[in-house]
This record gives sequence, structure tokens and C-alpha cells, in this order.
Amino acid sequence: MQAIIEEQEATNEELKSANEEIQSSNEELQSTNEELETAREELQSTNEELTTLNQELQNRNSELAYVNNDLTNLLNTINIAVIILSRDLTIRRYTATAERLFNFIPSDVGRRLSDITRNIHVPELEDIIHDVNENLSAVEREVQDREGHWYSLRVRPYRTQENRIDGAVLMLLDIEEIKRAMLQMTGIVRHPLLLLHADLTVSRANDAFYQAFQVKPEETENHSLYELGNGQWNIPKLRELMEEILPSRTEVHDFAVEHEFPRIGNRKIMINARRFYGDDRGVQRIAVAFEDVTDRA
Repeated sequence: MQAIIEEQEATNEELKSANEEIQSSNEELQSTNEELETAREELQSTNEELTTLNQELQNRNSELAYVNNDLTNLLNTINIAVIILSRDLTIRRYTATAERLFNFIPSDVGRRLSDITRNIHVPELEDIIHDVNENLSAVEREVQDREGHWYSLRVRPYRTQENRIDGAVLMLLDIEEIKRAMLQMTGIVRHPLLLLHADLTVSRANDAFYQAFQVKPEETENHSLYELGNGQWNIPKLRELMEEILPSRTEVHDFAVEHEFPRIGNRKIMINARRFYGDDRGVQRIAVAFEDVTDRA
């Protein structure tokens, strides 16, 4: 009986110990269950956030699709050669007119512009784009294709919404008719005459200008007005006319300028100037006529 009692007591101790372990395990399971419940709630909240984010992304994708369609239709509609380049001068987009002028094919997207044979003769094009991105200012040049057809090349920096420069935009405008008209006009005008681009670089001068101010074509054409003749036209009164008065008007008559010119001495000049555009309203030119009235004065 004593042995049975001792075995019973030992068994009771073991059962008691087992019961305590079970209670401990139960508490751990309960704690784990609470953690799982918390994790489930967090997962549900995350899932709701992901659902909202997915909806926003779908809306954004729809907006981007509309914008892309609008841009594609715009580029296909305008009759102007436009090329959008990345910062490394790889082609991103172009219009149908640019496709004809540069002989682009769909696989040219992503290729460097310098690797493609183009009909337009602009050997320094890469340098022009580099200068535009460095100086953050537009550049305009008159260029020709292989058949001698004239175009106005405009290069502007490509700006993102964050105002970061991420490439360049090239535009080619057909100026064959306006160029021909300019050449005819300079040939019949007796007074000295300059034809200027919008940035005041000289497009062409007539023979009367070269004779009156004793300058040469190579030191005149494609140079800034203020750089002509070693800066002899960098006159405050002329700057006032070209930068303040003329931009607010279509034309200016009998604007008097008196200046000491290094090669011809002190002269009093009457200036007539007019701004005009090509038919597409995108090509601005300025005609400036000079009349020496020193002797008359």
C-alpha cells in the first residue's frame, strides 16, 4: 500500500508538471494567436493600401496612354520637322516630315543621330546641340539639304517638369520662299541693308552695306550685329532700338544714330527697321536699312 501511495504521489507530481507545461504552452499559443491576429490586420491594411495604389497606377497609366496618344497624333499632324533627342543624342521621337528629311526608319529610335546619314548638311550639328545644353539658350541656323533647299534649323534644350535638361529638340522650318525673297530684296535696295535672324545674327547684307562700312561678307554673315567690324555696331542707341523699341513694334522709321566708326569716321545714320514673319508665323526676320545723312546734316 505504501509503495502504491508513493507511485501515486509521483504520478500526481508528473501530471502536475505536465499540466503546468500545457498551461504554459497554451499561453504561448494564445500569445502567438494574438500576434497572428495583429499581423492579419496589418496585412489586410497593407492589402487595402496596395489596392488603392494599384487603382492610382491604373489611372496614371490611362492618363499616360492618353498623353502618349495626343503626342503621337500631334507629331503626325504638324507639317514641321521635329526631332527629340536624349542627352546622349539618341533619337527619342520625330515627326513624319523629319522622317523624310533625315531618312529615318522605325528602328532608328534609340540610335545616335550622328550615326545616321542625313540629307541636311549640318556638319557641326553635334557641337551646336552641346552648346545649347551648356548655355541653356536656343540656337538658330540657316541650313540646306543636298538639293540646295533652305531650312531654318532651331535647336532648343529639352526641359523636364523638374526644370532639368534632358536632351534637345530640333526643328527644321522650310524657308525657301522667304530666303529667295530676301535675296531678291537685297539685290534691288540701294541703301545699306542687313537681314537679321531673331537673335540678331546677320543672315545677309547687300553690296551697298559692304561698300559703305568697308567690311567683308566673311566677317559679317552669321555674326551678331554687335560684333560686326570689331564691335563698331555695339552702340547703346542701336541696342535700344533693337532690344527695346523694335520688339514692341512692327517697324521703326528714321531712328537717328551718331557714332565714330573706326574705318569711316564720325557718321550720322538714319535707321529704318521692320520685323516680319514667314507664312507659317514661325520664322522671324528683321530688315534693317541704313542711310548716311552726315553730309545732309
